[in-house]
Amino acid sequence: MKNRSLKIFSLLLLASVSIFAQEDTLKTYQFTLEEAIEYGLENNYQSQIAGKDVDIALKQKWEIIAQGLPQISGNVDYQNYLKQPVTLLPAEITGGQPGTFTPVTFGTKQSMNATGTWNQLIFDGSYIVGIQSVKTLLQISKNAKTKTDLEIKKAIISAYANVLLAEESVEIFEKNVESLQKNYKDTQKIYENGFAEQEDVEQLEITLLGLKNSLSRSLRMRDIAYEMLNLSLGIPVENKVNLSDDLDELAMKYYDLSLLSKEIPVEENIDYRIAKNSAESAEIQVKLQKAKALPSLTGFVNYGYQGFSQKFTFLTSDQEYFGQSVLGVSLNIPIFSSGMRSSKTQQRELEHEQAMLDLERTENEVKRQINMAKSEYEFSIENYQNAVRNLELAERIENKNQIKFFEGIASSFELTEAQRQLYSAQQDYLQAMLDVITAKAELENLLDTRTYNDEN
Repeated sequence: MKNRSLKIFSLLLLASVSIFAQEDTLKTYQFTLEEAIEYGLENNYQSQIAGKDVDIALKQKWEIIAQGLPQISGNVDYQNYLKQPVTLLPAEITGGQPGTFTPVTFGTKQSMNATGTWNQLIFDGSYIVGIQSVKTLLQISKNAKTKTDLEIKKAIISAYANVLLAEESVEIFEKNVESLQKNYKDTQKIYENGFAEQEDVEQLEITLLGLKNSLSRSLRMRDIAYEMLNLSLGIPVENKVNLSDDLDELAMKYYDLSLLSKEIPVEENIDYRIAKNSAESAEIQVKLQKAKALPSLTGFVNYGYQGFSQKFTFLTSDQEYFGQSVLGVSLNIPIFSSGMRSSKTQQRELEHEQAMLDLERTENEVKRQINMAKSEYEFSIENYQNAVRNLELAERIENKNQIKFFEGIASSFELTEAQRQLYSAQQDYLQAMLDVITAKAELENLLDTRTYNDEN
């Protein structure tokens, strides 16, 4: 019995140590919205991936440049003829009978050859176009990083606001359940004393059950909202994040009518810049295809040593080596391709025309999106003002109907309708605040003219 108790105590102790160790590995974060954005832009997974793409583009830039710089390579060959090849010579050379042949072998059984080669590109039209494309290639990755950061910022604002909305929603539902629970108990006592109908009690019970169900759903949605926020920030979902801002304060902070009159040159919008990069890239492909029809000239110099022996003596000091060196140039002239090069050039030209059309479409699309975002933001502000007024009216109506109900003037149906109207107004008010925040974030995203900062 004593041994059994000791085993149980040991298991409990190990379990406790495991739990405490797990708690020690978890972290807790505290963010205002601005702090969350700053943290997320640095730690979000997509932001880090986009940053790696810029790094890759920088390496590709040097890769392209290096193709026209000297290339040096070394080569070492070792040969051991397990069976040397035989050559037939006319027998009369060695004094044999004319018309017959004598088998002979040339050279040694083993040989070693070490050569160093210097290759240099002298002229290649494709290389010149490639150098011209370096800037565009790098700009594409930088603009992609800027676009990613803008989308991450918008996602963080939305996720942050959704968490605040979920917290407010849970708090409101808890207060409503507590208040309705009291009304239900009071009505039940009144019914037991014969001063109320059973329908009044049942009507309140139906409303209470629906309210509890909504509370349960809000609690689950709150957990999901926190996980989405963690994901947007690049924080493991099991870690806890506390928010410093309040939904009401945040909504008022994002209440900025001056944003509706802000204008930017459409060329500075990130979507337009990306479309312009695509057009520039397509133009480079046309030049590259045309450059392939030009001659290319390369030069090389090599120098090496050869050693011969019947046995492996190449590492000994008395082994004799013979030097050799070659200087040469190679000129490649494309002459005739049966129309293949012309067909490829025409394809690239058509793709460039497509890219230019897409650039024009993007310009108009960006203008439309900005106008629509301004309209949505203006509507969200008006809707928020209406939601504030509706909530005030719904609270007043519900309070009056509650007084009338307990005085026996109003029916349970009238009270229930007033309560439902209040609950709906509360949710509309929360959603209106969220809409102001997200609508402004969308508009700011479209009006943002930031460029990639190499320091960041």
